[in-house]
Amino acid sequence: MSSPTGEQGSTSGAERAEQRRAPEQGREWAVSHARSSSRDANWLAFGGWMLILVGAFNLIAGLAALFRPDYYVVGAGELLIFDFGVWGWVWLAVGLVQVLAGAGCLSGQAWARIAGIGLAGLAAIAHVAFLAAFPVWELMLIALSVLVIYALVVPDKDATA
Repeated sequence: MSSPTGEQGSTSGAERAEQRRAPEQGREWAVSHARSSSRDANWLAFGGWMLILVGAFNLIAGLAALFRPDYYVVGAGELLIFDFGVWGWVWLAVGLVQVLAGAGCLSGQAWARIAGIGLAGLAAIAHVAFLAAFPVWELMLIALSVLVIYALVVPDKDATA
């Protein structure tokens, strides 16, 4: 029998069996997946629920800015926001769209992932304006927004929750 290199030689039965099994092993390696689709779905579901949670927090912040503008008052020159009424409406709009985008992420909509990533980034930047009033709360919301961005970016584009 000839060897794979074309040379004549004596091969044992074990070597011949291994040579016959080699293509099967190659097929097993070829069909293995690098990423788990369930892991992608889990990240996307987590991102969707976290986006809903952050959106709810922003809705509450908007309502507080509208109905209790004195709630955000700190020392002169320490807050970056000037008109709490307008800011309250902005937070209400952002929070509502975040909740809707979170629900869209849970249903597997691509537009919702893109909107969620953008809104989470804008919300993280906007929360810097309130750092002087509520430093721990605002840092937590910034961290949650960054976590939402990560959870929505990590899964493949065709992943569904």
